[in-house]
Amino acid sequence: MTTNPQTCDDYVAGLSDDRKIVIEKLRKVLKENLPIGYEEEISYGMIGYVIPFSIYPAGYAVKPKVPLPLMNLASQKNHVALYHMGVYSVPGIAEWFEAEYPKHCKTKPDMGKGCIRFKKMDDIPYELIGELARKVDVQTWIDTYENVIRRPKKQD
Repeated sequence: MTTNPQTCDDYVAGLSDDRKIVIEKLRKVLKENLPIGYEEEISYGMIGYVIPFSIYPAGYAVKPKVPLPLMNLASQKNHVALYHMGVYSVPGIAEWFEAEYPKHCKTKPDMGKGCIRFKKMDDIPYELIGELARKVDVQTWIDTYENVIRRPKKQD
């Protein structure tokens, strides 16, 4: 893989042929299904879907010079990963995803807090990923981020 890709196309160009196919298909599904307002860019060295500064100028509290991220897509050594901050912070999404997954795949989802790992490239539930992408519109994500994740510090 290309180190320090400058664009999403650079990221894909640095992948093996089998991973290129999967990542391109996932990119297409995400771009077709994410609500209006999200932008695709390189974020944290992987493909990211963010709320741009033009919509949310405060950026990401941990790194204010970085647009507010929702999702990232990466080809890791042993799997393809979809990182979705809404899975662990927007009420009901994790439960919905885990309930829907068996309707699309024969295996249980391999998940971490906000990470969904796909080890078998021919067993990725693209339709379900599209549904997941549609779940969090820009304003819902901003509200969730400000109320659940960013939480203003309490005054003493």
